[in-house]
Amino acid sequence: MALRYRRVAAVAGAASLLAAGVSAQAVAASPARTSKHVLLISVDGLHQSDLAWYVKAHPSSALAALVKRGRQFSNASTPFPSDSFPGMVAQVTGGNPKTTGVYYDVSYNHALDAPGTIDCTTAPHGTDVNYDESADRDLTKLDAGQGLAGLPGSILSMTSTPQTLLDPAKLPVDPKTCLPVYPHSYVKVNTVFEVARSHGLRTAWSDKHAAYDILNGPSGTGIQDLFTPEINSDTATGDWTTDNADTRQYDTYKVGAVLNEINGFDHSGSRPVGVPAIFGLNFQSVSTAQKLPVSPSLAGGYLADGVTPGPLLSGALDYVNTQVGRLTSALRFHHLASSTTVILSAKHGQSPQNGASLTRIDDGAIVDALNAAWKAAGHQGADLVAHASDDDGMLVWLSARSQAAADFAAAFLRGYAGNGTATDGHAKATDIAGTAKAYTSSGLSKIYAGWGASNFMGVAHSDSRVPDLIGIAQHGTVFTGGTKKIAEHGGNDPQDRHVPLVVAGPAVHAGVSGNAVETTQIAPTILSVLGINPRALKAVRVEHTATLTLH
Repeated sequence: MALRYRRVAAVAGAASLLAAGVSAQAVAASPARTSKHVLLISVDGLHQSDLAWYVKAHPSSALAALVKRGRQFSNASTPFPSDSFPGMVAQVTGGNPKTTGVYYDVSYNHALDAPGTIDCTTAPHGTDVNYDESADRDLTKLDAGQGLAGLPGSILSMTSTPQTLLDPAKLPVDPKTCLPVYPHSYVKVNTVFEVARSHGLRTAWSDKHAAYDILNGPSGTGIQDLFTPEINSDTATGDWTTDNADTRQYDTYKVGAVLNEINGFDHSGSRPVGVPAIFGLNFQSVSTAQKLPVSPSLAGGYLADGVTPGPLLSGALDYVNTQVGRLTSALRFHHLASSTTVILSAKHGQSPQNGASLTRIDDGAIVDALNAAWKAAGHQGADLVAHASDDDGMLVWLSARSQAAADFAAAFLRGYAGNGTATDGHAKATDIAGTAKAYTSSGLSKIYAGWGASNFMGVAHSDSRVPDLIGIAQHGTVFTGGTKKIAEHGGNDPQDRHVPLVVAGPAVHAGVSGNAVETTQIAPTILSVLGINPRALKAVRVEHTATLTLH
């Protein structure tokens, strides 16, 4: 009976793919299956140089063992922008933002209406799209507002359908339907989870916000067991990212969920469901250890050479190594190692690694000055900047979408400079010690405006999602109004985008490849090792995303 069920599921899956525009030939032409399971691990913030350093310094470690038996791609890059959302979406769709439509976790869309819009016939189009913790029913709670008793200890009882924990009143509205747009409806292409489910395979994932519902894909049902404790919920010190010890505790909850799944249960460990075909998690501990200046008494970031992890980061790497060891040991214990491919990578890196390069600039003051200059030039009414996402780069959406407006903004930003003190009327800026530091061109090295921005991203200028202005930061620039961060991501710096990529499993020939690859290639590789045609992914067909060469 079980065999008959799987056969029916596969046929139904093929039919759904055909309905989605995949040819019968593409569905039929599947590669040889080499694994029954794929465990995907994203260590956010991890650079290729970090992995190389750790393996050399700890040759008997779990990470070293994974690298030794796997295929290491030492020249792997994330998409631009190097944010968590486009980075993770890339790994499970095979597409860049030009195809997925996902530019940042918090962005802007000129075609959608504001949250709470009731009359979509008269509402002005254009709204923030907030798919971070702010979309939770209760962002102060680890369970995002589910109402579990006994938190944080009870967190593994969190729902496996976290889209139910998103507040529809906080979501953008589609004027065509006048209904809220959930994250899964926002991504333009399907995911590996959806394809796996169409073949009767089980899926699971663990991540940091309920808005990672986006990984479900347009169907909204790609992931059967999605575990998303809220990382920005309240703790005694702030949130789970404020103190690196808290971040490690938070990550351990997700490791516990995956261990339960390896054991054949759902993430809570209470219901036997079988080991997923595709599952995994992201780690945040390395990312916060790179960002925090100190936590609580250990210095964050790197030593003066910009390569060697400092005490806090070194501890975070040790922690991740231990947890990866727990996961791989569990696979061996349950006799799954020989049928599981493990993929290790990162959604993004972090910049700068060398603290001497750091220039923290108050981007809020720059945006305010730009809006003031726009109005002083005779443009009354709305601010020019409708939305800006600035971490270590600038993504700016303008209320006026003309090339003239974009050129005005670009010229202003190029000419904006300060001595760092704010006594000159310009935005404050500090170095790693908190001392005023001069800067030029708003901390940017290159600006793409209007048509230039859309061409840079590879989309039509009429695209409602693409930023109207893209600012590539000078190396070391971090946009922040305070001194709580010594590194960031989201930009185009090599340290943001050069991440590790290791694939270990059956039929994988161990070694190192220095060929340039992209993390988008993870998605077709996942399907390939499971014996599923990668062209079942829309983004793979659109971008011709290649499967990683594993031999």
